[in-house]
Amino acid sequence: MRKLFLFLCITSLLYGTSTAQTYSLLIKGGQVIDPKNNRNEVLDVGIADGKIKTIAQNIDPKEARQVVDAKGMYVTPGLVDIHGHVYYGTEADHYLSNGLSALPPDGFTFRVGVTTIVDAGGSGWVSFPNFKKNVIQNSKTRVLAFMNIVGEGMRGGRYEQDTLDMDPALAAEAAHRNRDYVVGFKVAHYSGPSWTPVDRAVEAGKLANIPVMVDFGGSKPPLPLEELFLKHLRPGDIFTHTYTLLDGNVRETIVDEETGQVKPFVWEARKRGIVFDVGYGGASFNYSQALPAMKSGFPPTTISTDLHTGSMNGSMKDMLSIMSKFHAMGMALPDVIRVSTWVPAQVIKREELGHLTEGAIADVAVFSMRTGNFGFYDKTGYKVAADKKLECEMTIRDGKIVYDLNGIATPIYVK
Repeated sequence: MRKLFLFLCITSLLYGTSTAQTYSLLIKGGQVIDPKNNRNEVLDVGIADGKIKTIAQNIDPKEARQVVDAKGMYVTPGLVDIHGHVYYGTEADHYLSNGLSALPPDGFTFRVGVTTIVDAGGSGWVSFPNFKKNVIQNSKTRVLAFMNIVGEGMRGGRYEQDTLDMDPALAAEAAHRNRDYVVGFKVAHYSGPSWTPVDRAVEAGKLANIPVMVDFGGSKPPLPLEELFLKHLRPGDIFTHTYTLLDGNVRETIVDEETGQVKPFVWEARKRGIVFDVGYGGASFNYSQALPAMKSGFPPTTISTDLHTGSMNGSMKDMLSIMSKFHAMGMALPDVIRVSTWVPAQVIKREELGHLTEGAIADVAVFSMRTGNFGFYDKTGYKVAADKKLECEMTIRDGKIVYDLNGIATPIYVK
């Protein structure tokens, strides 16, 4: 009995203090940028039980099991990338649907502050169960999905041209069954001069009460964007690849190439509630569109990557590279953070994400702003020089550190 008593006393001395501490994690001294709550000031962020518990000045570090020194850094909500391709697999002929061009999310999200990524149409109503089983349920990253209106998803070639596989009722039914993961529908890569794919995706969206993301264009001459925005899409639907100029006159641009002005109907579409998403991709961003649009006061509604093996190794790189590009084009950093966190969370109707409200899910990113000589280029080789670039120092998912670049947590490992 005496030995047992001594053991309990020692255990109490060693662990009693830590169990009484208020926070599992405390981020101290960072510039908190939280657009939903209009915060942009130096504050401490206390986390407990996977939630944001307290945001205040001068929280005592003794109240936390683990402390992060974020002095001189930016503390933001975890980034929400609404256009990626993470339905990776081993099938050589499946493109972005269980194929080799998509990427496993955890290796390409946390290192750039992304805590939520939405797979944009890789799976359709036929292939979604496989995507859910293999990727969604085996990823630490929060993975959501725009379900493709094509049942087979983005298998490429003839599969994405098959209008018989675009069934709004079956797609909506599958979305209802998987409402925890499916945030919308996607239509993409159709090359015919027909509105059928868009209209069927929108019909599915109406049935399921969720938005549609449109990767639009492919026919020659291109179908008119004005008709797409004002007659086919609904407020809240998403036009991705906003700043692209494709070769071959297969897709209309938002900026008039002769005048350098954003077209009048594009402004009207924005007022109507159409969402303009970057969707940078491997071939879907041109400075010749982005620079005049930004100069005209037409920034993106949401920043996203269109992440896949080609874009990652091209001019896109990652979410932070795109955010840094728009900051270099004159977009204020709080606005860059806003369209990468709170706004995309609203667009996909997941308003529990994208903010640092007390009681909210503790998805947090910590960034530094590197200074130096940087070159941000597009697919044509046009380059914009900049002296600032965002770098991810730490990513926190559900209150747990999942990425720490330079060991800014003390202690570094807490079991």
